[in-house]
Amino acid sequence: MTRPTMRARLAVLVLGAATVGRAAADEPRRFEFVETHMGSPFTILLYTADEATARSASRAAFDRIARLDSVLSDYDPDSELSRLSHAAGGPPVAVGPELFDVLETSREWFDRSGGLLDPTVAPVGRLWRRVRRERKLPDPEKIAAALPLVGMDKLILDPAARTVRLTKPGMRLDVGGIAKGIASQQAIDVLRARGVDRALVAGAGDIVVSGPPPGADGWTIGVASLEPSKRPPEIYLSLKDRATSTSGDAERFVVIDGRRYSHIINPKTGQAIEERASVTVVAPDGATADALETTVYMMGREKGLEWIDSVPGAAAVYTREDADGVVRRHESGRFKDVPRSLPSRDSASPAE
Repeated sequence: MTRPTMRARLAVLVLGAATVGRAAADEPRRFEFVETHMGSPFTILLYTADEATARSASRAAFDRIARLDSVLSDYDPDSELSRLSHAAGGPPVAVGPELFDVLETSREWFDRSGGLLDPTVAPVGRLWRRVRRERKLPDPEKIAAALPLVGMDKLILDPAARTVRLTKPGMRLDVGGIAKGIASQQAIDVLRARGVDRALVAGAGDIVVSGPPPGADGWTIGVASLEPSKRPPEIYLSLKDRATSTSGDAERFVVIDGRRYSHIINPKTGQAIEERASVTVVAPDGATADALETTVYMMGREKGLEWIDSVPGAAAVYTREDADGVVRRHESGRFKDVPRSLPSRDSASPAE
């Protein structure tokens, strides 16, 4: 999971509908709240009639995100995920429902992605984390030694006993490839349960929305360019009751000997992805969107977009810098059917 920091990974610009004039007492009003969890700013935008409801509902949603962070963080040595990792090579460990459900979901996407979304990648991932600090490529022998610890065949889930066993000593887990999408989705679910059904939750590039703002068909979300800090979005989507997630190397990369290495690691090879690209996925829920954007980025344009077309309700746009230095945009078959919008005056953007 992302290191605790005020900077998050590649985000998409989020825009709400404009609110003109003073709302009547019974009309929904716009409220915005921001807190840092999972190493990234989480933004909650919502519409409701009174401030007390907005504050209590957003507090409950943030508490849910914080709870997941305390369970799933691989930086916190006291998290349930870290304690499970430290038990690698030993007997099965009983875990709580949040961790077990996330690992079950991760296994499902591991199988569906052909092994590209793999929470056991941490032993290799930790070697690459040092690269961004030290600007030195990992020792090939260390990668070779770490790769045998990677693979979901070494993670045994027992649904009846609700236990998890990591079969090899030295195994470590990292569910950062799906955690923010799950957290954003569960936060939206908490808001709905409290009667707030016009809301947006954004954790870096993982965004989930429920019903649209008053007077709008959907929440307007700008798809980030390859250089979001320099160029504004070229595409604006209009979404309701959907999720979107973006992955790429715009902010988190390192250049060594003229080669650009992304923060995303292929668990099969132990190597960082080198393609200069960005992927934005639209999907029915946060977990699906988050899982798809990472795996499509690893698959590459052709295979990735073909796979997106096989996932019900999913669409994607793949932007990359080709060998000739020209940036080109490629869309999946259903992306043309995603509703479009124009920028709005009432805007908020998660930190990049």
